[in-house]
Amino acid sequence: MDKQIAKSSLPLKKILIALSVLAAIALASWHLSNGSNSLQSSMTLNDISVATVEPRILRESISLRASAVPQQTVFLDLTDGGRVEERLVEQGSYVEKGDPLVQLSNTSLQLDLISREAQVTEQMNFLRNTQMTIETNRLNLQRDILDAEHQIQTLQRHIAQSEKLHAHSMVSEEELTGLRENLSYQQSVLDLARQRQETEEAIRELQLSQLEDSVDMLTRNLEFARQNVRNLLVRAPISGYLSEFNVETGESRAAGSRLGQIDLPERYKLVASIDEFYLNRVQLGMSASATIAGQTFDLKVDRIDSRVTNSQFQIEFNLTDDIRMTRGQSFNLTLHLEEGEQQRLAIPRGPFLQEGGGNFVYVLDEDSHRAVLTPVRLGRQTPEWVEVLEGVSAGTKIITSSYRDFQQADSIQLQQ
Repeated sequence: MDKQIAKSSLPLKKILIALSVLAAIALASWHLSNGSNSLQSSMTLNDISVATVEPRILRESISLRASAVPQQTVFLDLTDGGRVEERLVEQGSYVEKGDPLVQLSNTSLQLDLISREAQVTEQMNFLRNTQMTIETNRLNLQRDILDAEHQIQTLQRHIAQSEKLHAHSMVSEEELTGLRENLSYQQSVLDLARQRQETEEAIRELQLSQLEDSVDMLTRNLEFARQNVRNLLVRAPISGYLSEFNVETGESRAAGSRLGQIDLPERYKLVASIDEFYLNRVQLGMSASATIAGQTFDLKVDRIDSRVTNSQFQIEFNLTDDIRMTRGQSFNLTLHLEEGEQQRLAIPRGPFLQEGGGNFVYVLDEDSHRAVLTPVRLGRQTPEWVEVLEGVSAGTKIITSSYRDFQQADSIQLQQ
């Protein structure tokens, strides 16, 4: 026969304990989410860094990392492309102005030069032929004028003689009239020849001027083509160090491509990048200081590149010739954002600025048993100190180490 199995049940005491634990957990969760954010910690004073708020003589400045670059750089850009036939120098070499650097070849430029030479030769031959024709016409016209003048002189003499003979009835009136009409005709021919001479002279000068201008233009074009061919042998535009020279024999380079650059030797400048937050505060002429080769030099901002790239812009400092360095060398530099020094309430810089954003600090009580989150307002900064405008007074001790583990708790308990 079937046997009835009795149901097991938990003791009442265990059920009550479980309910109490769950209630405690729920209460703790509610306090954490809605109550005070107070943090009880076993952290000791040895685990944190503490500093005292005190008056300091401050001059607002920021620390930068600057790199040395040449003050003057000339880029080697091709006006016309071509094939690299020979590389004549190596990167990093010192070159004098006019030294050959690389030989290129360009068939199109060479054919263009030949074509322009032929055009100039043809045009000059045409100019010489035109000059010869014009000169021949001028001489022929001058001869016609001389013939007309000779005819007039001859007729005038015959008329004078005929008039004397006519007075003695030795020459008829008809013959004398014919001579006079012939004289009038020759004088008209002479006038027309002289008018033609003036007209042709003006036309001749204009035509020759136009032909000479055409020859001059073709000659300039020819010289330009010759210069393009000469430019296939790339020469150094200045004396300096060939800091970059990316050229390989046999490769083809397009017009406008950059072969490299030449740096003017022994004249350098420092270039530093600054966060765009300071874009409106940095001005030309601002002072800075840098330690180079163990010596501290006073510098001035000579140029501001206001273009923002990756949330930063660049400033430049020119250096005197007596400062020795090499291209690419880096230095620590301090840029002063104000001219004079003033006494201000300040605290040392520390990791707390990153986590707190400068909006609050943890202030220790008199016995250093407890640190309380306190809102503050910070002002000017130097590489070592930060000005305190509001929130704490002189003599107050604050935690300057990292706040990463505090999670912005309202207070922290400290053990001695």
